[in-house]
Amino acid sequence: MEGLSFAYPSWYVLLCLLAGLSYALLLYFRDARFKEKHPWLPGALGLLRFASTSLLCLLLLSPLLRSEQTERRKPVVVMAQDASQSVAMGMKDTAAFQAAWAALRERLAEQYEVQNLRFGEKIESSAAVTFGDRKTNMTEALQHVYDLYSNQNLGAVILASDGIYNQGANPVYADIKLNAPLYTVALGDTTRKKDLNLSRVFHNRLVYLGDKFSIQVDLSALRAAGSSTVLTVSKIDNKSSRELRRETIVIDKSDYFSTRELLLDADKAGVQRYRIAVSSLAGEVTLTNNSREIFVEVLDARQKILLLANAPHPDISAIRQSLSEGLNNDVTIAYADNFAGDIKAYDLVVLHQLPSLRHDISNLSKQIILQRKPVWFILGEQTQLARFNQAQSILSVMARNQSVNEAQATVAPDFSLFTLDDPLRRFLPNLPPLYAPFGEYTAGANTATLLYQRIGKVDTRYPLLVFGDQQGVRTAVLTATGIWQWRLFDFLDSENHSRLDQLIGKTVQYLSVKDDKRRFRVLLPKNLFDETEAVTFDAELYNQSYELINGPDANLVVTHLGDGKEYNFTFNRTGRAYALSAGILPVGNYRFRASVNTGAEKLDFEGQFSVQPVQLEQFVTTADHGLLQLLSDTYGGRRLSVDQLGQLPDWLAEESTLKPIIYSTITTRSVIHLKWIFFLILILLSVEWFSRRYFGAY
Repeated sequence: MEGLSFAYPSWYVLLCLLAGLSYALLLYFRDARFKEKHPWLPGALGLLRFASTSLLCLLLLSPLLRSEQTERRKPVVVMAQDASQSVAMGMKDTAAFQAAWAALRERLAEQYEVQNLRFGEKIESSAAVTFGDRKTNMTEALQHVYDLYSNQNLGAVILASDGIYNQGANPVYADIKLNAPLYTVALGDTTRKKDLNLSRVFHNRLVYLGDKFSIQVDLSALRAAGSSTVLTVSKIDNKSSRELRRETIVIDKSDYFSTRELLLDADKAGVQRYRIAVSSLAGEVTLTNNSREIFVEVLDARQKILLLANAPHPDISAIRQSLSEGLNNDVTIAYADNFAGDIKAYDLVVLHQLPSLRHDISNLSKQIILQRKPVWFILGEQTQLARFNQAQSILSVMARNQSVNEAQATVAPDFSLFTLDDPLRRFLPNLPPLYAPFGEYTAGANTATLLYQRIGKVDTRYPLLVFGDQQGVRTAVLTATGIWQWRLFDFLDSENHSRLDQLIGKTVQYLSVKDDKRRFRVLLPKNLFDETEAVTFDAELYNQSYELINGPDANLVVTHLGDGKEYNFTFNRTGRAYALSAGILPVGNYRFRASVNTGAEKLDFEGQFSVQPVQLEQFVTTADHGLLQLLSDTYGGRRLSVDQLGQLPDWLAEESTLKPIIYSTITTRSVIHLKWIFFLILILLSVEWFSRRYFGAY
């Protein structure tokens, strides 16, 4: 439907027609040349001129053409099907249900726009359903329906499921604004059968080597009163299994539930695989949920710290106790006169009043420098300052004798290597003084001072605790002894040692952190993958100047530690790095080795990861039709059985939400943009011009 309007008053149209008529009369009313040829010719030519001139004048009025289009859209009905394994486990005849579901789809398609959806591990717009998904996230499915169809004419949602979900939140409390009735089709079997079920296992995914960690097991049993089972925890190493814990559990009720906590030792680094299982009972409906496997990554992050002293001193005990608060610190105390250990075995060396007047430790200092070990020097009245100045370059102390000053701590406001809590910053100036060698202190280049010395009431620029870098090796110097007094004062003030422990802990953490200088690195987003997700790798290659490059080909070999099967891959180049998706791999532990040949050298990188099974659908097999009823009540629908699918079209016909919507679209466009207007005017003027020439006038 179209209409014409003008930007000026409508009576201007008469002026346009009058202008065209006046122009035509002026040209042809008194012109006798054409009457001699044909009496009708002046009238015909005048009509052509009238039409072309009037049209041109009308276009000056900016005429607009308004059109209206209508579209009738059917209501949308979403048919969402649960495709998880638990549905098939609880149905005797899945083929009969699928036939009834397909018949319902065909009937609804006659009146509505039917959208098909399957959900489980992922959500797909598909009518084909195979019940093999190992996860169910019902909330995500409803949210997907809302995101896609909330702005359309959504009339109803039909969801076929057994009510069992094992991913995401409870859909009843998800508060999704569907604005359409939800009809649930109850599938599965609600009969409570005899069954033992390891319903949940709680554990830490990351633990540290040498620590103990707990596993919390939730065990439920149905209709098994008077029986007993044996709970075992075993460690799976490749193809062998070693039992770690065993416990007999007596089931004393028909509806039994118990939580057991088991304590295990993290005795081996890497990803460790454990199996928790209960012995089966006669007549159980399924044995799949009698065992679970978990993977725990054990990190070897323990730091070995050598606390080497000139002689016994209270500071030694204070520092050791503070470091022992960190569970990943392995502290060894030794004395210079009898130390025979290997510096290679330690991550950090703390030298208390060394080198001293009695022990110059020159050989040990050479080993420390050769092995590039970070060092924390603690100076005192026994320190031989000349040898100390030779052993490091971040601080020089010039003293004429072995006397000491009492020095309190003041915090440097511009220190930025690490942060200290405000309570510790306020506490440090109030601590009792330490004993620092008397002399002139000069900090080297590229150093950062955390604490300065306050001698008496004078704030000096002499460092009390200073950090520096010696050829890429981090070094710290505490220029005084007596830190044991700080520990006692901390306890007297707050009944704990947390503030001093923080200072010592952050000092050690900064010194011992390791920079990754490897020029070829492979990065995994995690070390533990589900069997349903792809294993991905990223890699970085640096040249001698530590610039990121990806010119050479990078290869990867993944080996299954169980059967020894190898998978060979080549990395893809992405920007200036590498990336690879190895796809979905079988359950088990894997070792990988990546290599790249730069032409001048071959670089390798090794690591491990594990793929864990996803068995969520096999742990709960009893359908939850109560959840489906709550969902239907929440969204104004109803729950129905498979036998009632044939009645659903009649119920939908009664719903007020399933009505077609007519959409009206109004389009306005300027007439001057119509091409046929241009050609019409051109034709009128051309015919007039041609006729005048043809009949002998111009």
